[in-house]
Amino acid sequence: MTSSSAHTLPYADGVRDDVEATLGKAYTIKSSRLVDLNVFRVRISSNLADFEGYSYFTKFVEPEPTGLLCEYEVVCVDLDEDPIDPTVLEPLTDTGFRADRFRSGFYLTHHFGPPAHLVTRGNRIYVFGRRLDRTIWPYFAKHLLTIFAIDHDMVHLKAAAFVQPDAGATLLFGRGSGGKTVFITQACQAGAEFLSNTHVLTRGNTVYGVPSAMRVRRDRCFEEVIASGRLERHLDASEFRVDPGLIFGLEPHAQATIRNLCIIDYNPDQPSRCDEVGEESFAAFLDLFAFAIGTYGLKDDVLAHLGNNFDRYGTAYAGMKRRMHELIASTRRFYINADMLDPAVRSRTLAKLAE
Repeated sequence: MTSSSAHTLPYADGVRDDVEATLGKAYTIKSSRLVDLNVFRVRISSNLADFEGYSYFTKFVEPEPTGLLCEYEVVCVDLDEDPIDPTVLEPLTDTGFRADRFRSGFYLTHHFGPPAHLVTRGNRIYVFGRRLDRTIWPYFAKHLLTIFAIDHDMVHLKAAAFVQPDAGATLLFGRGSGGKTVFITQACQAGAEFLSNTHVLTRGNTVYGVPSAMRVRRDRCFEEVIASGRLERHLDASEFRVDPGLIFGLEPHAQATIRNLCIIDYNPDQPSRCDEVGEESFAAFLDLFAFAIGTYGLKDDVLAHLGNNFDRYGTAYAGMKRRMHELIASTRRFYINADMLDPAVRSRTLAKLAE
């Protein structure tokens, strides 16, 4: 979808706000995509016709039916395309931790870029700056998934997930470069069905996948597809993005019942393992490696979303932690060190998960 009018933003609700009233003539929206994240939709718009921020996602609602609403909107205004005086932006810009970090060029965790102005108006968020594609996946995707989970009594986890026929879903957690993407790729090529590669939301024992591009590195598993030259580079120069459909050829599952939770920690120098893990040890790992608020450093964002109200924050945070621990207690839990490129190891590991 494109727009040539500086006065017509592609808002789903048709409501203009003070940002549009003040700056609407200063920039022109040239592209807009409605991203389907399975559990909700977010409209991303830009004053760039070829905005790279769309490429992190794989499922869009196109063409956009008249009146189709979305839960959130992100409007990205590149200041090289449409220069705007910073003194005009400052009175509109958010106050608080995240807005200050954006102004310094720090977005989230280890992601940095040019300084930017963050302007929040309810469920509509504006960001003014340069190379704003670098804010979409590192910050906005994680932020919106987390506050949606808070508002809908769900849990947002950093996890990959696949479904084995007649055996339910397996969620994969782990450190960076621990082998989660290789594990899920080999599982799906062996007959499992893809659900999600990076983010999931859970409610009770149901997991909901979040459609997105996979992030892959040069290794034995992905060397051939990377060498083909068909993949776009991810934010890190050593990583590439690929649509899971290119690898698996099937529409991902939308949801499934959870059977297994697995910590994937591939280390070829250590013995192969697929051992069950106690609740307390597993929860201690997930607290810092998978629980989104802590893993991504979103505590200030959640507090701001809840009106900086201590009581609301305490209730919401405790509720999400309780739901995560209930999930841990009700499923099978494994620590796995397995070379999934070894057919015998792969077969043995997947058979154990399907028992």
